[in-house]
Amino acid sequence: MNRPRTSSPAPASLTERRKAATQLDIARAAAELFTEKGPDGTTAEEIAARAGVALRTFYRYFRSKQDAVGPLLSAGGDRWRALLAETGPDVDLARALESAAVASLRPAGGMGEEEGLRWTRGLLRAAQDDPALRAVWYRVNQESEEQLLPVVSRLVGPEADPLEVRLVAAAATDAIRVALEVWAVTAPDSADSTSPADLVTRCLRELTRGLGLLER
Repeated sequence: MNRPRTSSPAPASLTERRKAATQLDIARAAAELFTEKGPDGTTAEEIAARAGVALRTFYRYFRSKQDAVGPLLSAGGDRWRALLAETGPDVDLARALESAAVASLRPAGGMGEEEGLRWTRGLLRAAQDDPALRAVWYRVNQESEEQLLPVVSRLVGPEADPLEVRLVAAAATDAIRVALEVWAVTAPDSADSTSPADLVTRCLRELTRGLGLLER
């Protein structure tokens, strides 16, 4: 099956880049404070002060202190989808999903996936005892699944069954979510420790096995 090459998104405007930079500064400040004091011991005022912004600026972008870490938790998924969107035609979809996911976990400049994974690990550990933080993580994954749908649709072409496309998007998103959750709570120096890339690969293969769209 010939799959069309996806088009590149339009470059962000200067205003959009500044907004994203401010959101990321606030997200990092929140993650630092959550690590130091826990979500319960952290206030929105403290996050704003650490980020060097006014409290009104904080609430312009985020509804709550837990919501502030959304940009950090979503960064990996954003990179995964961007890499997948660059996939050319005539590439096996299952392999493309896996290759893009693994590549998204490798350092590549900017914030750096290593730094992003460090924040993700700490936040997912904190989320075990904070329902509001868990809700942000689940929302990030739900949004990632929805944003993955058009990427998968373009790769497989208009003749694909929409139900199968949705199942692939859901399975792939959940595979990465489960892999990161397991990795986050495993002690780095334990006998069970493994890289997030290895866990993502394993989960993707387990959860997407048997989906017809990935066997063509």
